[in-house]
Amino acid sequence: MQRTLIIIGLIILGIGLAWPFFARLPLGRLPGDILIKREYVKIYFPITTCIVVSLVVSFIFWFFRR
Repeated sequence: MQRTLIIIGLIILGIGLAWPFFARLPLGRLPGDILIKREYVKIYFPITTCIVVSLVVSFIFWFFRR
């Protein structure tokens, strides 16, 4: 249990340190992402971003499984 908590903490630390880099990536603003703006409502569907993230994560899992 202790090892798991330490690993989770290190992962969160790594994400926190890499956050400025991730903020500069164009994810969330790709062509194909749908944004509907009305007077008081803003609806966002990141369809293309979800597909790209899914492909990258699938490739990483495939790579480590080999």
